[in-house]
Amino acid sequence: MLRHLVTPLQPAAAETLAHQLLADALPRRWSHVVAVAAKARRIASSLEQDGELLETTAWVHDVGYAPPVATTGFHPLDGARFLAAQAAPARVVDLVAFHSSAWAEAREFGLAKELATFEDERSLTRDLLWYCDMTTGPDGTDLGFEDRMAEVRERYGPDHYVTRALDAGMDERRAAVRRSREWLTSVGLADQV
Repeated sequence: MLRHLVTPLQPAAAETLAHQLLADALPRRWSHVVAVAAKARRIASSLEQDGELLETTAWVHDVGYAPPVATTGFHPLDGARFLAAQAAPARVVDLVAFHSSAWAEAREFGLAKELATFEDERSLTRDLLWYCDMTTGPDGTDLGFEDRMAEVRERYGPDHYVTRALDAGMDERRAAVRRSREWLTSVGLADQV
């Protein structure tokens, strides 16, 4: 049985929830989440007021893959709906809904209207979440952005909707990673994450 979230959701509670949902059911996905959250934690202290939000969201960004949560099969939407039902803070819910150019995948999946019920905040925090996710392999390995995108293409194949969505949202993904790298350089973290 899953524990209900307590608002405001903190990193430790988010880690516990993600562990409950992913560690046993999807251990490879769990490894990815642990590594994404570790990057977010290293960034958090330099992000001032949104540091805790970034780490919290990194822990729960992929809970939509969990079998008890996956209702549509589109993990950003399923995760956001689950977190909203658990009274998670709105910004966590919205960041999960739109992580890593989810709008492009929602269009390919036929769920753009459903995703549009959430808000894409287009902030540095959002870019940094994308950066952490898109530079971490499916098993938690650290990858460069282009290598990670190539890994996704190879894993899904050229005709899969994920690959089509990857291409549709590539400019936005690259821009988020570029902005993140610029910020990471400006705060002296470029070589640490």
